[in-house]
Amino acid sequence: MAKTIVGYDAKRIVRNATGLGNYCRTLVNDLAASAPPDWQLRLYAPDAGRDELRCRLVASERMQLVCPEGCRLPLQRAWWRTRAIIGDLRRDGVQLYHGLSGELPWGISRAGIPAVVTIHDLIFLRHPEYYPWLDRHFYAWKFRVACREASRIIAISDCTKRDVVSLGGVAPDRIDVVYQSCSPRFTAPLPADQAAEVCRRYRLPARFMLSVGTVEERKNLLLAVRALPLLPAELHLVAVGRPTPYARLVEREAAQLGVGARLHLLQGVTDADLHALYQTAEVFVYPSRYEGFGIPVIEAIHSGLPVVAATGSCLEEAGGPDSLYVSPDAPDALAAAVVRVLRGAAERASRVSLSRQYVRRFEGSDVAAQVLGVYRRVLAADI
Repeated sequence: MAKTIVGYDAKRIVRNATGLGNYCRTLVNDLAASAPPDWQLRLYAPDAGRDELRCRLVASERMQLVCPEGCRLPLQRAWWRTRAIIGDLRRDGVQLYHGLSGELPWGISRAGIPAVVTIHDLIFLRHPEYYPWLDRHFYAWKFRVACREASRIIAISDCTKRDVVSLGGVAPDRIDVVYQSCSPRFTAPLPADQAAEVCRRYRLPARFMLSVGTVEERKNLLLAVRALPLLPAELHLVAVGRPTPYARLVEREAAQLGVGARLHLLQGVTDADLHALYQTAEVFVYPSRYEGFGIPVIEAIHSGLPVVAATGSCLEEAGGPDSLYVSPDAPDALAAAVVRVLRGAAERASRVSLSRQYVRRFEGSDVAAQVLGVYRRVLAADI
């Protein structure tokens, strides 16, 4: 039986612990379980990356990690991923290549290898103020290359598709919207004593609302801090994510508002500990000003949490009609929404239940089936 060999940009699979890394690992794991038996998945990464991230890949004979030889210097690895990888794809008989994180090798279409690219967001174009000048121009160049090289584009939300059309000049019929899925571990409840032990280790209070994501300006954690004085005094805010200089501004604001002791900024949280925090929190808040999709929203709903998020991008697509949404500049509205879904509130149980029904559309097998459908369209067009 002839094999169908699909190649993947696996840099973030083996290097990134959150965000794009989670998307890439979850998708290839789901594809390994869903693809036809004669399909092979080759994961191309500039190096082997981190052991603890590679271990999150399922053990499968159909999935193989491929790294280049002799690429020891950063510039060598960057060149390989941008251009020289094409030689390896030809050598291995790759029939389709998927750029999982918005990038494709320059010249892959001329090499006769059809390609799919996933575009997560165009925040660097929509909100350039959040990026250094050089970064946003480099990202814009990579976006233009990907659009030129791709046979088809996967957008992770309707919001992202609209941005690709309006900011990239791409015809809508070249774009397929395929939502993201999250790791199935969040659907499994933890033993109460295990979750409690994690909270004791981080010295967390009995009641807290949770936010997950890099503590940077775009994520807008200040909104949640400014809502704290309007909420019950025993309710704290726990934010999990890598800090940036914006975190100091958040801490200063909390101190000035007299709620410094109710703010807990956590970094370096393990995957298992994050699971426990989701299970223990009372409410999930996601006040980000702009997202491509918002996987933490899905993770929170799977964990049984009501969600309060910000309007203005795609978060209504992720959280569905039974989550609550407020202006990213209205702390009073955020506080009022949180009160509506605290433990014991009349709306809480129904909103959680209905939201869980809504996010079933993002389950891994369904997402994998949609991505396989895109692959088949591309391969059929190439025959």
